[in-house]
Amino acid sequence: MTYPAASPQPPRDALASKLKRTEIQHSPSSIPGRDIVQVLTEIPVGVESGWHTHPGEEVGYIVAGTVEMAIHGRATLILRAGDGFLIPPRTPHNARDIGPGTGHMLSTYIVEAGQPLASLPGSRTTDETPCPVPPPSLAAGQAPELGPACSPPCWNSPLRPPAGP
Repeated sequence: MTYPAASPQPPRDALASKLKRTEIQHSPSSIPGRDIVQVLTEIPVGVESGWHTHPGEEVGYIVAGTVEMAIHGRATLILRAGDGFLIPPRTPHNARDIGPGTGHMLSTYIVEAGQPLASLPGSRTTDETPCPVPPPSLAAGQAPELGPACSPPCWNSPLRPPAGP
């Protein structure tokens, strides 16, 4: 059963202070131990989400605007209204609105129940080892290198740009 929010609320997670996000619905999945969460995100021109991960898949659709989507290990995407995207579980990524207007993304997450919807580098969930935070010098569009020191994968130095196509 789907439980639409009586009054739409922003998700309470690591990205809450960076972007305007409205949780449309949140319900248990038919997949044991998973929840399905649908969120509308608004990204003002020039603002980026910052590198983060989700404890499950993100299936997204650009409703309005143009968004630069950097996904670790992949070429950076330029997504326009009508474009879809898929981000695998615990894969670091960063979204930045490149204008001319505010970007609107509708994302559906299939995530581990009880985990925060999003985590920033250096944060931890109940079953993770904290990971070092990438230095502030990490440029937009550059992905941190993943390493085996933490489980799930974390942010380790040295940093390098994402691998090309």
